[in-house]
Amino acid sequence: MHIVYLNILRDFRASYLCGARAGGNTIGSFVAYTKAVMSSAAIDVKGLSKKYGSNNNFALKDLTLHVKPGEVYGFLGPNGAGKTTTIRLLLNFIQPTEGSATILGQDIVKDSVAIKRSVGYLSGEVALYPKMTGAAFINYMSALAKPKNPGYADELARRFEVNLKPKIRELSKGNRQKLGIIQAFAHQPDILILDEPTSGLDPLKQEEFFGLISETKKRGGSIFFSSHNLAEVQHVCDRVGFIREGKLIAEQTIADIAAAAARTFDLVFSEKAPLADLRAIPGAKVASTGDKSASVHIRGELASLFRVLAKHRVMSINQRELSLEGEFLRFYGGRK
Repeated sequence: MHIVYLNILRDFRASYLCGARAGGNTIGSFVAYTKAVMSSAAIDVKGLSKKYGSNNNFALKDLTLHVKPGEVYGFLGPNGAGKTTTIRLLLNFIQPTEGSATILGQDIVKDSVAIKRSVGYLSGEVALYPKMTGAAFINYMSALAKPKNPGYADELARRFEVNLKPKIRELSKGNRQKLGIIQAFAHQPDILILDEPTSGLDPLKQEEFFGLISETKKRGGSIFFSSHNLAEVQHVCDRVGFIREGKLIAEQTIADIAAAAARTFDLVFSEKAPLADLRAIPGAKVASTGDKSASVHIRGELASLFRVLAKHRVMSINQRELSLEGEFLRFYGGRK
């Protein structure tokens, strides 16, 4: 994250020379200043809104969110919800109607050129230079954003099994997507902004991508990516924001979603299944699956279920694999 520290040093030096330091201990002041900056949001969005022309309908309305340093933030929503509009605003491809945002403490409009030095970006619709070879494209992008490790792009090409010799127009959609991922990660940026990053990837390369996300998180990078792929959000995100019709309708950690999720248990008893007792559990949905067996679908805390089970001889308990799909879909079930 050396770019982050260089920005901190530059800003601290400017404030120091202007007489803004709090006391006489320069080193102590710098350490305190660094801690304050690093503890703040990597991406900080406040009331961001966008509408086009004279249309009174907002494509994005009053978005406020914060992405922490080292956090993987999933931005989840159906097509047309406002995900891509948000990303275009963050990168100053379009300008906000209302509100503001900063990336690494820099304003997305005033400091957009400087921000791009610290950001890796992948468009939701990868459109590359068709007459270039993959290698020429990566070299061109490396000239715009100098890589910290000159050999890292070649390493990524090997990992994603991309042949960089053919012209881009000769590549399949999946290979063009891989090339887009490589250019976004090649300079090992502090911030990654990714729009539907696994589109077109086969399952094996999706796993490779998830590994790349984990590596970026470990070195302190922050990732903001949009998706409507529920499985990938569950797989890699620390926190998820749910957007619908241009508005952020909920924000939760994956752990909190999982804790509140409905779970299903398949139970086998030594004698006849106590269906009446199980059905008396508040909120439980019980189905008989045999004379001595039942399945219980229950949301939230499990103490009431286990109190019932403690009164009976249970031969086996099997919890089905937890899927958060139902939890995600609850946010889009017609609720405003």
